[in-house]
Amino acid sequence: MGLVLFPGDDDVTSPDISWSYSGFNIFREWLAQAEGFTLSDMHGFGGDRSWSSVSTTLEPLLHHPDDDGPDLTPAECAAMLPRLEAVLGQQQHDGSDPVLQRRIDDLRQLATVMRFCLDKDVELVFG
Repeated sequence: MGLVLFPGDDDVTSPDISWSYSGFNIFREWLAQAEGFTLSDMHGFGGDRSWSSVSTTLEPLLHHPDDDGPDLTPAECAAMLPRLEAVLGQQQHDGSDPVLQRRIDDLRQLATVMRFCLDKDVELVFG
């Protein structure tokens, strides 16, 4: 079992990204760290820290339930995409760390899917 994020355009040829549930959690932990906080400290992820105590445009993705919940709107994607691209631009990688390379590849793929959602004006579906 896993999670697939894809555009809500009913076209099976559209780009998508998939993770195992644990892989998605690891990816979000990495993104939260890039945003300056620890995901496991947050309410809903085992901690007591309120989401109102952090400021990130990535909250709709980071605080989203794994297997349920609302799809992300084009407006939410538009708000998150510049930050995802900025995180991507901050990554220094020489190819020697395969784990970091996986996070970077996932981030690129997610940005591609979000950009597609914006171009088509469709939601990003969690399936």
